[in-house]
Amino acid sequence: MDLGIAGRRALVCASSKGLGLACAISLAREGVAVTMTARGAEALEAAAQQVREAAGATVIAVAGDITTPEGRALALAACPDPDILITNAGGPKPGDFREWSREDWIAAVDANMLTPIELIKATVDGMMKCGFGRIVNITSGAVKAPIDILGLSNGARSGLTGFVAGLARKTVAHNVTINNLLPGPFETDRLLATAATAARGTDKSVEQVLAARRAANPAGRFGQPGEFGDACAWLCSAQAGFVTGQNLLMDGGAYPGTF
Repeated sequence: MDLGIAGRRALVCASSKGLGLACAISLAREGVAVTMTARGAEALEAAAQQVREAAGATVIAVAGDITTPEGRALALAACPDPDILITNAGGPKPGDFREWSREDWIAAVDANMLTPIELIKATVDGMMKCGFGRIVNITSGAVKAPIDILGLSNGARSGLTGFVAGLARKTVAHNVTINNLLPGPFETDRLLATAATAARGTDKSVEQVLAARRAANPAGRFGQPGEFGDACAWLCSAQAGFVTGQNLLMDGGAYPGTF
């Protein structure tokens, strides 16, 4: 299927690895000019080169922390009028809520709720004026099925979900859609980190925890980032203009009760 977005411009946040990188690759393969952001300049440039080689696309790499005003300013200076915005930021640390300070909660809300809102605020009016816009927020399957050790993420991302639900129904008349893409267990560094936390204090190794999680998933495996990237690209397509305010869960059937 031709997704009808060749020649569009996309800003893809936190895209030096994992799901963000997968989204950048899938969009670039559709002919989208991609601006990628991440904190580490060396890793980001390597990722940008990977996207160029995979898709032969125009790629701009902007090093900076997207969760800060300075980082957002750098990204928006490089891509001031994106047609497509993919918001993403590293998830907060897992653990026991008794160990989290007020500063931990504020950092989580800043990164995983307020940063996407600030980026939407900076770009959505321009999209509506042009009559085309696609915004996809990479959140978490924990929004629909909260995970006990991910309380910081559960709270911050649920706040973003509520905000998007209202705004998305105001922008769609201008062909600007806003949706959330909810990853379950994908093979990323984040998955390894949560498995390490789960293994801590038990007699199980990280690999044993991962093996048990694979076996417990109805799909019998973890998701591959490329699958996630392609789903993101479709949500950004011309054909997806009637889909807005939705939370698309990609989990291999792992979370019960979400049909």
